[in-house]
This record gives sequence, C-alpha cells and structure tokens, in this order.
Amino acid sequence: MDRRYFVVLGALLTQFMIIGLFFVYSLLIKELELEFGWSRTTLSIGASIVGFSMGFYAILGGRLSDLFGPRLVLTFSGLIYGLGYAAISFISEPWHLFAICALFLGVGMGTHDVVTLGPIAKWFPNRKGIMTGIVKSGTATGQMVMPVVAAILLAKYGWRETVVIVGLVAAVVLVIGAQFMSVPSKPKSTEALPLTGLNFSEARTTLSFWVLCVVQCLFFSTLMSVPLHIAVHGMDQGMSKATAAALLTVLGGSSIVGRLAIGTFADKLGGRMAYSLCLAPLVVSLVLFVFAESHWMIFAIIVLYGAAHGGLFVVVAPTIAEIFGTRSHGAIFGVVVFFGTLGGAAGPIFAGQVFDRTGGYDLAFAGLAAMITIALVLTRLLPGKKTEA
Repeated sequence: MDRRYFVVLGALLTQFMIIGLFFVYSLLIKELELEFGWSRTTLSIGASIVGFSMGFYAILGGRLSDLFGPRLVLTFSGLIYGLGYAAISFISEPWHLFAICALFLGVGMGTHDVVTLGPIAKWFPNRKGIMTGIVKSGTATGQMVMPVVAAILLAKYGWRETVVIVGLVAAVVLVIGAQFMSVPSKPKSTEALPLTGLNFSEARTTLSFWVLCVVQCLFFSTLMSVPLHIAVHGMDQGMSKATAAALLTVLGGSSIVGRLAIGTFADKLGGRMAYSLCLAPLVVSLVLFVFAESHWMIFAIIVLYGAAHGGLFVVVAPTIAEIFGTRSHGAIFGVVVFFGTLGGAAGPIFAGQVFDRTGGYDLAFAGLAAMITIALVLTRLLPGKKTEA
C-alpha cells in the first residue's frame, strides 16, 4: 500500500478515539451530577479546561511536529490521553476532574488535529480538502460509535468502570495509530510536493491570519458547547439515556456527510466559500433549537447541525494551506486552534450558566447563533480561491 494511505489510517484512528471519548463525557455529566450533586456549570468547567488547555498544547504540538515529526508527538499524547481518561475513575472532588482535564485530556485534544491534519496537507497538496474530509470522518465515526459503547458499559458496569475500560482501550489504539504517521522528507511520491509558502513570522502579519483566528474563536464555542450539552439537554426533555446517546450518534453520522462534502467543495471552491457553506446552516440550526418542542424535532435539527459541525472541522487546515502554503503549516494551525480554544473554553461554561440560571438552554442557543453570524460576516475578508492562469 502507498505509504500516504498508512498516514491516513493513523490519522483516522487518532481522530476516532480522541473525539469519540470527548463525546462520551456528555453522557457522564448526568452520572456525575447524580453522584456528587455538582452543577452543570461545574461540570462544564471540566470540558472548558480541556478546550482552553488544548490551545496551548496545539501550539506546542504543532511546533514539535514540525521539528520532530508526528509519530513521536502522537505516541506521547495518545498515551497521556487514554491514561488520563481512565484516571477519571478516581475523582471525588471537582478539582480532581479539573486537573485531569488540564494535564491529560487537553494534551490529546490539542494534538489530534494539528499533528494529524498537517501531514495530510503535506502528503496530499492537490487533494488536501477531500483527504482531510476522509480523515475527519474518523472523528464522526468515533462520535457515532463511542457514545453507544459507553451507554452499554454504563448500564452494565457504572461510570467508574466505564471510564477505565474506554481509557485503556484508547491508549492502546492511539499508540498504534501514531506508528503510521509520517511526513514526506522529499517529493518522491507523485503528489507530495516541496514545502512552500510563508513562514510563521510572515503569516502572522497578514489580515487573513487574524481573521482565521477570530473566526475560529467564534465558531469553536458552539462546536464545544453543543456536543457537550445536547445529550443531557435531551434527557432534560424526557429522553432516556440510550435515546440521548442516539442524538450523539446521529450528530456523528450527519457530520460524516458534512466532512466529506465540504472536503470536496474546499478543493473546488476554496476555503472562503467552504466556510460560508458551514457557518450559514449552523446559524439556522442553533435558532431552530430554541423552538424545538419535541424529540423528533431535536433529532431533525441535529442532522442539520451535525453536517455543518462536521464541515467546520475539515475546512480550517486546507484553508491555511491554501492561503499560507505548507512551510509552517503546523505552527500556523496551532495558533489558529489556540484562538479557537478561547471560545471553546468559554462556550460550555456559558451554556452551563444559562441552564443553572434559567433551567434551560434557549438563551445559550441564541447567543451561540449570534456569534456564528459574526463569524460568517468576517469570512468575507478572506481571499477567494486562486485560479490558475
């Protein structure tokens, strides 16, 4: 098999496990709420810490990947992430959870995109959009599979045993996946090209760099908040644990369509248009959540939301390569992700606070919709798709 496709396999496994386990946390919220009596805000802080710390680890991971290659970085981060998830079984105080989120889970989340999608852009410069979409379908598959697996384990064993099982399995799978990762040293393949474009110092002086950072901050607040709260929101609306887990499965399934479609469109239409194709339906879905009054409506809206959600995870890395080249892709991507985690850290806490104060999420959905609208307007400042002479 062509070496490039082993890289795709390694990236798929990494995406599957990292985000699959993050979605499982949504199911744990109700378990921890019942056992410890912690508020939604407190439980949201854990996810927010993951989101915030992930930004620092993304910057570090991107630079280390550029220097030492993705295999070493992902081996270390995968082991830390899996063992950290298993360590949740020992918590008894909120600070225990917060420490694990900051020191263990943030490491895996911070490297899973930067250190996998950078190599994909380098191995497939002419198909970076669609290949990124294929890799990110691994994330969506994890979103579909892991919550269902966790729901079965929760019903049979309880939450402490469940996090140990999935954490240890994740550590093994992530270390295996890391061994497939590499970057092209020379343009030997028919597609891999020499690294070209701006270095990080040059890129950060451009308007496009800062637009990407602000847009990432705005939309990532939604991408961290909705997956975290949608399952427990469903339970608040009378859904069983299994039905609420199915919300996450549907989200993951529809996001596969979004990832593959936007990956294809990103190659053909360019990053600016691809952003618009994601952000516009995201606004619509968030507004519709405010008015959803039945279970079937929530499921219908999550299909639209999932497609837009999935597409946004695909569009960023190819757009960075399109605008800035691949010379410093890891470093640039890492900083853009860091700005995203600022919004990603604030969003879940905002949603948790809204619930604790109002008993529902309607104002949270409306506030997130407003931020996505601003992001949609800002993307018009990005350069359009370059046409060949």
